[in-house]
Amino acid sequence: MVLPLLLVLLFGIIDTGRFLWTYNRAEKAAQMGARMAVVTNYLSSDIGSSYVAACSPALIQGDVIPASCFSPITCSSGGCSSGTADATAFTTIVSRMQVFMPEIAADNVTVEYSGSGLGYAGNPTGPDVSPLVTVKLSNLQFRPLTSLMLATFTMPSFTTTLTAEDLSGAQSN
Repeated sequence: MVLPLLLVLLFGIIDTGRFLWTYNRAEKAAQMGARMAVVTNYLSSDIGSSYVAACSPALIQGDVIPASCFSPITCSSGGCSSGTADATAFTTIVSRMQVFMPEIAADNVTVEYSGSGLGYAGNPTGPDVSPLVTVKLSNLQFRPLTSLMLATFTMPSFTTTLTAEDLSGAQSN
C-alpha cells in the first residue's frame, strides 16, 4: 500500500533534480551564447554603420554616441529587425549554446542589441557603437518522469546581457 506513494515521492525527487539540472544547463547556455555574441561578428549590418552626421543633433567624428541614438535591433533565426542578417554568425552562437544544451534549436534563440552609450562616431578601427548584447533562450520544454512522459511544460525564459567587445571574428579572440 505504501509502495505507490513511495514511488511517486521518489520519482518526484528525481524530477526535481532533473528540472534543476536542465534549468542550470539552459542558464549556462544563455551565458555562453551572450559571451559568443559579444566576441564574434555582429548579426546585423546596421551595427557596423557609421554614426557620423547621424542622430539629433548631428554627430561629428569622435563624438560619443548617446544610448538614445541607437535603436534596439533584434535578431533571430528568421533574420534581424534592421539591417542585413549574418546567418553564419547566428549559427555560430547557436552552435556554442548547443555544446551546453544540445536540445536547443535556432528558433529558441533571440539576440538583441541595444544602446549602451559606449562608442564613438566615425571609429576607424571597428564599429562605431559598443551595444549591450542580450541573448534570450525561450520555449524550452521539460518532460517530467512522473507524468509517464505524457506531459511537458514550458520552462521560463533565460536571458543574459553583456557589453559588446570587438564584435569581430568567428570565435573568441
